[in-house]
Amino acid sequence: MQTNKEIIKLAKWIKESKKTVVLTGAGMSTESGLRDFRSKDGWWKEIDPISISSIEVLNNKYDLFHEFYSMRMKEFVVTKPHSGHVILAELEKNGLLYSIATQNIDGLHLEAGSKRVYELHGSGRKVICSKCSKGHAVKDFVEGKICIVCKSKLRPDIVLFGEMLPEYELTSATEDISDAELVIVIGTSLTVFPVASLPQMTEGKKVYINRETDYTFTNAESLFDLIIEGNAKEILDEVDACLASEFIGEKI
Repeated sequence: MQTNKEIIKLAKWIKESKKTVVLTGAGMSTESGLRDFRSKDGWWKEIDPISISSIEVLNNKYDLFHEFYSMRMKEFVVTKPHSGHVILAELEKNGLLYSIATQNIDGLHLEAGSKRVYELHGSGRKVICSKCSKGHAVKDFVEGKICIVCKSKLRPDIVLFGEMLPEYELTSATEDISDAELVIVIGTSLTVFPVASLPQMTEGKKVYINRETDYTFTNAESLFDLIIEGNAKEILDEVDACLASEFIGEKI
């Protein structure tokens, strides 16, 4: 098996850590076929996020809002977790991963079998009324229906620009990361706050995995103990193979 010292080191840290927390972003889902947002090929290179994903657009330009998120939610329905999602679920099952905090709204971590998942930006697989928060089927939103209770417009149950993050998810993720011995950040540029500040809340080791590491931080090396550049799925596949092999016993 071909491997490298960074992969071996990460696998060793996972084995040794008594509490590991993973923080994921859109780069975790690109290999399932979903475009990310802030990479050189991401959504926000073509679309101003404020022009689509804000509370103002929901209230004042609903047709535009509905068109964009209907397209996204249709994608979520047919998108499946890749092996990296499954590996994280297996790590949790085997006691090597405590929880996942994610910026993603695609629901792929839960579909892959992870149990303790904090969806910091909500879920694009759920629909609520924009006024009374009554739950509805995704199909109702896609078909342009209105709330059966108060007759208001429907929306995905996600956090828009101008809204607060869900209190339980943010508090839980903050507590877990603060107590963690190892925090692994995967596939996020860490440019959106308050999530961007979460990794710095731990006194444990911090690892950063991303396809592009040159455009995100000017001081990444001072913020993280280990930086691995590459696709999330490929890196997690290698880590999983390393955990199951004799390489874990090598000296770093």
